[in-house]
Amino acid sequence: MGSVNFTVLPGVYAPQEDTALLAGALSDESLTPGAAVLDVGTGTGALALAAALRGGRVTAVDVSWRAVCAARLNAARAGVRLRVRHGNLFTPVRGESFDLVLANPPYVPAPTGGRRPRGAARAWDAGHDGRMVLDRICREAPGLLRPGGVLLLVQSALSDPARTEALLREAGLKAAVTRRQRIAFGPVVRGRERWLRQRGLLSGAEYEEELVVVRAELPV
Repeated sequence: MGSVNFTVLPGVYAPQEDTALLAGALSDESLTPGAAVLDVGTGTGALALAAALRGGRVTAVDVSWRAVCAARLNAARAGVRLRVRHGNLFTPVRGESFDLVLANPPYVPAPTGGRRPRGAARAWDAGHDGRMVLDRICREAPGLLRPGGVLLLVQSALSDPARTEALLREAGLKAAVTRRQRIAFGPVVRGRERWLRQRGLLSGAEYEEELVVVRAELPV
């Protein structure tokens, strides 16, 4: 990500601390030239570009047409070849398989309950428990991995990383949290801090949010 100046269109999630944390986990992976990589929920395409610059053959997917346009624009500006598709999570890549799947999904618990978020909120609002998209990724991503393939997923500790690990292990993957980082509350968490404390997801002493990367590998 480093020195790349990404174009961020209105309503598209800008690269932030979670993006950087996942990019760090990506840098730890040995990526062979031509490896098939999927970046789901690509936003500006920051992670997709990072994988492509390391020689990956990258497909980027986002449910937002503005994000699709932003990712294509940023790839063109960087002179990097990306296959960018519009669609909901894994729908555009049904029947394909990948060596590496990257996911920075919405993961912030939202007081709106089961209502589907709209607009820019689709990048962070994830239902009452923050797992509206996470649970689907845990169910569906294992079927897209090739033997030895890896899923790298970033989420908040507010949305139960232990459940993510458990679901991925139930699917036959080896899963563990490999990176952690504490960050000051951003505007979304600050805006619902009282509700999160009432639910017991934040204690009175907490004014930082913990982000984690879960790494899951399909055994050969």
